[in-house]
Amino acid sequence: MDITRTEEFHPPVLTPKDIQNFLGISKSKTYEFLNSGELHVARAGRTIYVSRVVFLEWLEGKSD
Repeated sequence: MDITRTEEFHPPVLTPKDIQNFLGISKSKTYEFLNSGELHVARAGRTIYVSRVVFLEWLEGKSD
């Protein structure tokens, strides 16, 4: 599957559960990754959100 063509499969803003399912990792590893600072996350209270664009750029090695 062409990773850049996932718009139809993923919403514009991803939740930790979306990322967990996509990467096939545990919940604890997902939160460890999201709290590592490897990619920009947005927080609303205790809830974490990640832009699909930011996540896909990280996945493709295009992030800073």
